[in-house]
Amino acid sequence: MAQGQPIFILPEGTNRLLGRDAQRTNILAGKVLAETVRTTLGPKGMDKMLVDGLGDIVVTNDGVTILKEMDIEHPAAKMLVEVAKTQEDEVGDGTTTAVIIAGELLKKSETLLDMDIHPTIIAMGYRQAAEKAQEILDEIAIEDISREILVKVAMTAMTGKGTEKAREPLANLIVDAVQQVADDGEVDTLTLITLKSRKKMVQ
Repeated sequence: MAQGQPIFILPEGTNRLLGRDAQRTNILAGKVLAETVRTTLGPKGMDKMLVDGLGDIVVTNDGVTILKEMDIEHPAAKMLVEVAKTQEDEVGDGTTTAVIIAGELLKKSETLLDMDIHPTIIAMGYRQAAEKAQEILDEIAIEDISREILVKVAMTAMTGKGTEKAREPLANLIVDAVQQVADDGEVDTLTLITLKSRKKMVQ
C-alpha cells in the first residue's frame, strides 16, 4: 500500500484554507449572515427584497425565508441556515434571533482565538454556558400561565408571518386549541367543530 500525502479532489476554482485562516473565514461567513438578517428584527425591522436567478421577487422580514432564498455556498454559513431551519421546525419562531446569537458567539470566539485560547476550550465553555442558561430558564419558568400572556405570546409569534390584520382573533383561536389539548392530548369532536367554525368566522 502506497504511503504519502493524501490526494484531495476539489472543484475548479476552489480555495482550500487551513488553520487560523480557515477559522477566520468561517467566523466571517457566520457574522456576515447574522448581519444580513439583523436589520429585520424588532418592531422597526425592515423587509428584504430578494430576487432569484429567474427574476422572481420575494419580499419578507422572516429570517428563515430570507436564508432559504439566499444562494449560500459557504459550509459554515450553511450551518447557520440549518440552525434557522431547526428553530423554525421545532418552535416556528425565533429564527432571526437564533442566527444573530450564533453570529455573536462566533464574533466573541474570534476575540478569544486572538488571545490564543484553543478552539476546544472555547467550545467547552460555550457548552457549559448553554447548560447554565438552561438551568436559569428552568428556575424562572412559569408553570401557571394566564390566558392573557398566552395570547400575547401567540400574537408575537405571528408578527411578520402575514397575519397582522387578524392577529388577535387568530391568537385567541390558537390559545383555545392549545388549552383544549393541554390536559390529555386529545380533542373531542364538539371542540373541533367549535374551533373550525371560529376559524371560518376569522377568515
